[in-house]
Amino acid sequence: MALRAVFAGTPEFGLPCLEALAARAEVLAVYTQPDRPAGRGRGLAESPVKQRARALGLAVRQPASLRDAAEQEALRALAPDLLVVVAYGLILPQAVLDIPRHGCWNVHASLLPRWRGAAPIQRALEAGDAETGVDLMQMEKGLDTGPVLLRRRTPIGDGDTGGSLHDRLSRLGGEVLAEGLERLARGEPLPPMPQPAEGVTYARKLEKAEARLDFTQPALVLWRKVRAFQPWPVAECELAGERLRVHAAIPLDEAAVAALGAAGRPPGSLLSADREGLVLRCGEGALRLTTVQREGGRPMAAADYLNARPQLRTA
Repeated sequence: MALRAVFAGTPEFGLPCLEALAARAEVLAVYTQPDRPAGRGRGLAESPVKQRARALGLAVRQPASLRDAAEQEALRALAPDLLVVVAYGLILPQAVLDIPRHGCWNVHASLLPRWRGAAPIQRALEAGDAETGVDLMQMEKGLDTGPVLLRRRTPIGDGDTGGSLHDRLSRLGGEVLAEGLERLARGEPLPPMPQPAEGVTYARKLEKAEARLDFTQPALVLWRKVRAFQPWPVAECELAGERLRVHAAIPLDEAAVAALGAAGRPPGSLLSADREGLVLRCGEGALRLTTVQREGGRPMAAADYLNARPQLRTA
């Protein structure tokens, strides 16, 4: 008899998991957050999970909360064997966790217990982690505290951004969930691995205010922020009285700064501006901005920016 399952998720990250579940189980319903105002017109927008669920012909439910007794009873009436949760965005009370026969599984984008919480992908990049991954976790009442059932690891490369890592981890999430579902269907055990008490870190939600680059910080720190905050909220700085969004950058060490003859310049100083990029002094080293965006414009290479502001050019 096919596994009877319910899926709960909201953003694009959960789509591979929804598809993996739909291919291996009878999906009784898909829970996603209510439609939200979006865009300049502030019209109501459906979540990516809702759009994909409708395309798959699945029933969609959008309660504002799962704490309501009536909502819990509606879920209980479905009699699911399993509830799969991927970036749903709503708290599941214990009464909900207790409904499915096999409990609730969560696909989380970090190697727990590192980076529990809302923004694990971006915080791993910002912190300079060498690797990350996805965990298939048996859910408990605590925030990302449950035992890990399966895991996929992936290195974080210098070219990775929040966007590229999001997409890779999303695909790995679909893979790890598929493996878990197939093992469950075969009756193979999925031994729960309790999370260690050591190494717990929290990935706080991204805030727009974090996007402003502080050039008193080391260049490596700012480089990681530029990558982590791509594609949102996008790092930004002020240059010659103009606010610039910074889409790509390269860190330079103190030897490179000395080669420019700028070792004594204060943080935030423009050291050079040419086709290679806009080099700004940092607390340690310098940051070469290679792709920037003016207010109201589109992202452009530094060479194109300098065509519009030739007075900044140094070579």
